[in-house]
Amino acid sequence: MDLLEAIKSRKSIRGYKPVPVPKETLGRILEIATRAPSPLNVQPWKFTVLGGEVLDKLKETSEERYLAGVEPHPDFEREPALTGVYRSRQVELGKSLFQLMDIAREDKEKRNQWMLKMIRFFDAPNAIIISIDEEISGPLFVFGLGTVSDTIALAALDFGLGTIIEQAVVYYPEVIRQFTGIPESQKIAVGIAIGYPDWDFPANRVQSTREPLANMTSWHGV
Repeated sequence: MDLLEAIKSRKSIRGYKPVPVPKETLGRILEIATRAPSPLNVQPWKFTVLGGEVLDKLKETSEERYLAGVEPHPDFEREPALTGVYRSRQVELGKSLFQLMDIAREDKEKRNQWMLKMIRFFDAPNAIIISIDEEISGPLFVFGLGTVSDTIALAALDFGLGTIIEQAVVYYPEVIRQFTGIPESQKIAVGIAIGYPDWDFPANRVQSTREPLANMTSWHGV
């Protein structure tokens, strides 16, 4: 896929076919992603790739934690409550998703089921956990986790795959460590669900809006 086409067409995928992604394909995507911009060439990212029974057990255990009322406690702080225009953008996306999924605002059960689906990597057949050594987890290097995550999402399109980058899947880092062996010395940052998109799944029709360039750009001497 042409790079510019990939950038413009990429979207978060929330429904997947139950078809595992070949290990070779996942490896090729990660190999490409290692060329992502890296501040000072530190390459702070570490990848843990999941599938099969291991991923199933991880999903199940995380879901059990949430249903038991365990407060999420990711290694990185959860984002603060948004206000103003940022909250408006968040609400706009949520409304679009819930309308397509027929989830009424007052339907607590359906909203809770949607949250569980998020925690289960949206039932994707494979997942990639990205972590970073605690000793180099300053803001500059955490930025590198963003660049590599974006590169994974773009590279996946060339293989007919979809992705969604999530924090909800790392709400319980002890669960991830239980099934992967990621050491305490690594901070677990995000998880990426990856698989073949199910285009019949309603939420996959959402294309989030973007603010006009003029509203967020100033020009000086150009």
